[in-house]
Amino acid sequence: MDKAFTIREVKPEDAGRLAEIYSYYVKNTAVSFEYEAPEAEEFQERIKRTTENFPYLVCLEGGRVIGYAYAGAYSARAAYRWTATTSIYVDKDYRRRGIGSALYRELEQRLRDQGIVNLLAGAAFCETEDEYLTHDSYKFHQRSGYEKVAHLKGIGKKFDRWYDLLWMQKKV
Repeated sequence: MDKAFTIREVKPEDAGRLAEIYSYYVKNTAVSFEYEAPEAEEFQERIKRTTENFPYLVCLEGGRVIGYAYAGAYSARAAYRWTATTSIYVDKDYRRRGIGSALYRELEQRLRDQGIVNLLAGAAFCETEDEYLTHDSYKFHQRSGYEKVAHLKGIGKKFDRWYDLLWMQKKV
């Protein structure tokens, strides 16, 4: 990753920029199964809920947020308290520059420090890539040490097409 990048904890005032980054994926891809892109106010609420118990990080270049990653509870049941879900989004113009890997490394360290030992990530998937979905998320998670542990077929419908969901797992 370029030395001009920095990673820090999210701030409420980052919400507008996070909404902007995420809206591209909601409106133009099947990476997210959301249909409507949340506004900054909704992102502020999501940040508040997430940071009560889990890390939420942003990557900046020259003071501008260019990517983010966060974790969440897999389940509210006590037996799952050592397992967290992870999510990551990088500005479409900054992909393939090591930002996602750097964000995940930092996120994973913070989760280990919390006693988390299992990470789960959901990756939208289709056997044949199309204009809305590539295998980039799946491949990124594989390179990051995740392995496919479940394949849910035709579980999400977006752009009048059915997409699969892969559950990826990593032990930390």
